[in-house]
Amino acid sequence: MDPFTISVADDVLDDLRSRLTRTRFTTPSAPGWTAGTDPAYLRELVAYWANDFDWRAAEARLNAYPQFRARGQHFVHLRRDASRPPVLLAHGWPSSFLEMLPLADLLDVDVVIPSLPGFLYSDLVDGPLTRAAIAEAFHTFMTDTLGYERYFAFGGDIGGAASGWLATMYPNEVAGLHVIHGPFPADFDASPITAAEQAFLDAEEQRDEWDSGYSWIMSTRPDTIAAALADSPAGLAAWIIDKYRDWSDCGGDLERRFDRDTLCTILTLYWATESIGTSFRQYLDYPQNAPRPTIPVPVAVTRSHEPPLDLFPRSIADRAASDIRQYSTPGRGGHFLAFEEPQLIADELSAFMRSVG
Repeated sequence: MDPFTISVADDVLDDLRSRLTRTRFTTPSAPGWTAGTDPAYLRELVAYWANDFDWRAAEARLNAYPQFRARGQHFVHLRRDASRPPVLLAHGWPSSFLEMLPLADLLDVDVVIPSLPGFLYSDLVDGPLTRAAIAEAFHTFMTDTLGYERYFAFGGDIGGAASGWLATMYPNEVAGLHVIHGPFPADFDASPITAAEQAFLDAEEQRDEWDSGYSWIMSTRPDTIAAALADSPAGLAAWIIDKYRDWSDCGGDLERRFDRDTLCTILTLYWATESIGTSFRQYLDYPQNAPRPTIPVPVAVTRSHEPPLDLFPRSIADRAASDIRQYSTPGRGGHFLAFEEPQLIADELSAFMRSVG
């Protein structure tokens, strides 16, 4: 396990600023954000990123957290209380370990925050990047590298799904699972689908009709779009901030949840590591995921407030997990719930960990 410090070379930053100042902006196809990232807002953000954002200050803030790499895996490791099981905090896409830092600051146990394989400073795993493969990589460094015998897992999106596999594959070591996106069963064969379940499934299908374009291209032609995003920081920004605005509980005002320094920090991390293309790998490899068995460990769900997951009924989670101890619907905080409402998640996660022991 080697200590790790984020250090972006000056020539990388100079090249980034040069590209930003020479950005060619598109003509709007429709007003505002109705056709994707608003070109007018993007122009403002690009100007801020090029002229006002202080990466060195952001870099220093990130390096205040102890970071390491082991077996090609990057992670933050905060040591707080070795007498209690630690918690692993797993992010999703298009996010990074940065998402979990405000939550980690509020917890009183040991905290481990990995970068997903292929994201930022973590290498891809050998073979398909399935949820089970991510879980295996996480479990290896939690137990073999860090020496923890038992631990909790928390996550959302890809990180939540991988944590679900952790709980299924290693039930003796995973003390409990806390997710913001309720677990899904392998099938609905156990009992007839309820009206509430059908309403959610219908809403999910409707959402996919107008919000699945990004997923389809990353699943089928990832290298095509990655070529554009790896060469244009403005394009990278447009691709990422569209999701931060659309998926967060921001009411259409992106900066209500994420200030420009935060957005530019995320974007610079992706740009400097040239990892946007490898972050797509889990989309390309998604068909190789097997159906996950029922989750046997204690589970807590704090349901994110984002369409259509704000309609997700507990009964679907009950089909996927046999021991749900805690289920709440706070009605605020979207896809990046730990980032948007860190105190809320800290309170619920801490209560869950104390109740399980």
